[in-house]
Amino acid sequence: MTRITADWLDDAASQTVCRLLTDAGYQAWFVGGCVRNALLGAPVADLDISTDAHPQTVLDLAAAVGIKGVPTGIDHGTVTLVLDDMPFEVTTFRRDVATDGRRATVAFADNMEDDARRRDFTMNALYADAEGQIADPLGGLADLQARRVRFIEDPDQRIKEDYLRILRFFRFYAWYGDPAEGPDRDGLAACAAHIDGLHSLSKERVTTEMIKLLSAPDPAPAVAAMSSTGALAQVLPCADAAPLAVLVHQEQENDIAPDALRRLAIIGGQPQDLLRLSKDQVRRLEQVKSAASPNEIAYRYGANVGRDAALVAAATMGQPVTPAVLGAVAHAAAQSFPLKAADLMPNLSGPALGEALKQAEALWIASGFTLTKAELLE
Repeated sequence: MTRITADWLDDAASQTVCRLLTDAGYQAWFVGGCVRNALLGAPVADLDISTDAHPQTVLDLAAAVGIKGVPTGIDHGTVTLVLDDMPFEVTTFRRDVATDGRRATVAFADNMEDDARRRDFTMNALYADAEGQIADPLGGLADLQARRVRFIEDPDQRIKEDYLRILRFFRFYAWYGDPAEGPDRDGLAACAAHIDGLHSLSKERVTTEMIKLLSAPDPAPAVAAMSSTGALAQVLPCADAAPLAVLVHQEQENDIAPDALRRLAIIGGQPQDLLRLSKDQVRRLEQVKSAASPNEIAYRYGANVGRDAALVAAATMGQPVTPAVLGAVAHAAAQSFPLKAADLMPNLSGPALGEALKQAEALWIASGFTLTKAELLE
């Protein structure tokens, strides 16, 4: 395939932004994820454009025709153009001057080949013009068609430029790789050789990659490969990749959508302490991993949390989750405790009242939510 077709490519805003550059004598190439996903027939979230025009030139061209321009990353060559509420990140061709494993010092380049060589994987170094014609300076098209996640040129060098690329390797393998073929051997070996570099990364960057990886339809092969290199132990010590495959199978069997937090719960490794999660995410992890039964968890925190607790508990023991178990969880989530404090007053008050209600609720839960108000009062 040498041409892509996509609604976003044909959109008037996309065509206008490209003509803004090409009519002024500059190049305009869609690049990266939008081209890759268009070739795969996958959804496209971001529209990135590479050009030989310098950032201020892009802003000046946009201002001249009334297109909003924002200098979002102008020091690194990136500006954002907004047209018809669609953002386009326009970045000048670049080449790396120096790297330290976390960030790079870049200089502007005047050709696509230099720009392509500073990217991570060959499948991300694919370009398309406004007509959808593909430019493939580094052979990424063949790798994409083979579902092969391969570092550009020397894997060791690519990783040393930014150690986050270790996690990106496994994330891209989870989303785009061929599990039957396994991960690229040279890439896997390079990841294993440089896992100590993961310590230099911020929790925010690691968390973002882990959430994206675990959101893949089936991340189990990628996480297993990650574990084999020692990378999983670096970011989540004591995490266990083995139960994840069981959980994913159960999700698929019961038509349950992928969920990164549910999968974090199954691999363990104290993600609430080691990753930069929100308070709501930490709370949900703790609820799913509670020592209470899935039915009680569903009653207290809702059907989805109870269902996740049931899935995680069963996968941890290598057991299937039956429709009856999921049905019981849904039933539990719909229950309301029949007693209120007023039902025990004035005979009880203060701490004694609270303790009586707590004990009655425990008996009611243990009965499978079957005890009536009258039976509880007895």
